[in-house]
Amino acid sequence: MPAASNYDARERRFPNSGTLMEALAADIVASLQDGLAAGRGASLVVPGGHTPAPLFDRLSEATLDWPSVWVTLTDERWVDTQSSASNERLVREHLLRNAAAHAQFVGLKNALPDPHTAAGETWSAVAELPRPFDFVLLGMGDDGHVASLFPDSPGLAVAMDSAATPGCVGMTGPAAPRARLSLNLRALLDSRRIGILIVGEAKWATYERARARGPAVDMPVRALLAQQNVPLTVYWSP
Repeated sequence: MPAASNYDARERRFPNSGTLMEALAADIVASLQDGLAAGRGASLVVPGGHTPAPLFDRLSEATLDWPSVWVTLTDERWVDTQSSASNERLVREHLLRNAAAHAQFVGLKNALPDPHTAAGETWSAVAELPRPFDFVLLGMGDDGHVASLFPDSPGLAVAMDSAATPGCVGMTGPAAPRARLSLNLRALLDSRRIGILIVGEAKWATYERARARGPAVDMPVRALLAQQNVPLTVYWSP
């Protein structure tokens, strides 16, 4: 494992995934409590994938005023919400249960035929959450993508325009199911705090490449790492 002195204070590295998930859950709960204490409600934006499932299990048992907490997704595959590929299904099975069953959830999938035509309607619902979002949690792919902002995807430059209005965008993934809906970069940055969850040596190597100078469209996570307006922490374990 790389020496701690080589990396800046935004990086928190843990000996195993269990201690990582415990610390990250505590940080998320603290951010949500801040929002609740301010009387504005609280909002949490989470990714899909299987890596955060143990985190969601922990969060589901947290003591919070869950009816005043709003949860949504960073991105979604354009599949039925009962599909095993659905991010919404994962969140419902692991997070929106136990104490967190009382949270307010806004999914990204709607009845429209494709994510491009659905983007406006979905964002209208997401935009009603308390904003800036209290905590945005992201994963990171081996290619440096975040949410469904994939390198070489059609429309990526527009989706990553930091001067754009916050919103949802239809995107095309590199593997099936390819139709995706994602928050754009400006929406992800409309937050009080951002966390990036990565596990494994291969992901750390990808992260190190992303820290090097280069076009953000080649590794979209670079746009988040380079910005200075929103506090960002990378959480990593082997």
